Amino acid sequence: METANLLKAIIETAIDGILTIDNRGRVESLNPAALKLFGYSAEEVIGKNISMLMPEPDRSGHDGYLHRYQSTGEKRIIGKGREVRGLRKDGTTFPFRLAVSEVQYEDRIIYTGFIHDLSKEKEAEQRLKEYAAELEELVEERTKSLKKMVTALSEAKEEVSLSLEKEKELNQMKSRFVSMASHEFRTPLSSVQLSSVLIEKYAEPYDNVHIKKHVGKIKNAVGNLTTILNDFLSLERLEAGRVEPAFTSFDLVKLSEEVTEEMQMIAKEDQNIIYQHTGLESMVNLDQNLLRNCMINLISNAIKYSGEHTFIEFNTEISDSKCTVMISDNGIGIPQADQKNMFQPFFRANNTGNIPGTGLGLNIVMRYAKLMQGELHFESEINKGAKFILSFTK
Repeated sequence: METANLLKAIIETAIDGILTIDNRGRVESLNPAALKLFGYSAEEVIGKNISMLMPEPDRSGHDGYLHRYQSTGEKRIIGKGREVRGLRKDGTTFPFRLAVSEVQYEDRIIYTGFIHDLSKEKEAEQRLKEYAAELEELVEERTKSLKKMVTALSEAKEEVSLSLEKEKELNQMKSRFVSMASHEFRTPLSSVQLSSVLIEKYAEPYDNVHIKKHVGKIKNAVGNLTTILNDFLSLERLEAGRVEPAFTSFDLVKLSEEVTEEMQMIAKEDQNIIYQHTGLESMVNLDQNLLRNCMINLISNAIKYSGEHTFIEFNTEISDSKCTVMISDNGIGIPQADQKNMFQPFFRANNTGNIPGTGLGLNIVMRYAKLMQGELHFESEINKGAKFILSFTK
């Protein structure tokens, strides 16, 4: 009795549906799980043919299943290899797996069916299919996108290559033009310069102030144009990579004195360049022409941006570890906001006004200094002048 009660309790609380049918296919019992699956009450199903719980084509073939089971005695899942579906009271269907067992009960044989609802598994399977389809679609889209990106990158690479080639050609054309134009301008400028000197000489007996004034303007204009041409030629040679430093040993003091004498001739009225050297040594190993260009450029700026009746300090120093060249003035100075751009080509501070210049000088000096493994620094305050320092490690 206890065993029977235990068995009944197990059947009543089973998660899967359990039902029994006789050898004619009529339902004899259903547990609560089976009733819940099909949506019927026990009174509506017991005594009825099991086919009422089957949709087509299983409804028509259920007697064949039963006969085959009776003939072979094989206990197998009927739906193996295909989907088995159950028919609910409300007309909907659901997938399930059915296992049938033969049970000898008293003096007759009954058949027990174990019903495992596959709805959740089928839903999960469907979701997986949908996810797989979405992933496949996403992969396909990403693949197309990557192909487009690769194509675009390839086209962009080709365009960049063409652009670089065109830019290279344009730079070569520009360099040739700058070089040609600069050389072509030098000849007439030299003629103008020579003519101005001759006019000044021939006009000496007349002692005419106006002639001297205009001859001076011609000389200044020619000097400015010559400086501009020299800057463009220097920049063109630097950009083309044609400037190679030639390191030689020379007397720094002698070079500096020559530069001082040369620049004093173009200084403004009562504008004095004061040169001083510090240190017992005077020999250095640098490119003399590049260093001379740096000195002239920096002193020219000091002359331009300082007023008349002023001093320009030109100092050189040789110590055990380095060589230093310093040019300082008390001119207009460099605004703080402009100082970060002073070494950019063609940049000029916003307080230069009508003072002539190309904005190339400091860029050229900095690049010459780097070619000689040196550095260029400056200190400046507005209206308090500027100090430029070239330093080279020995």
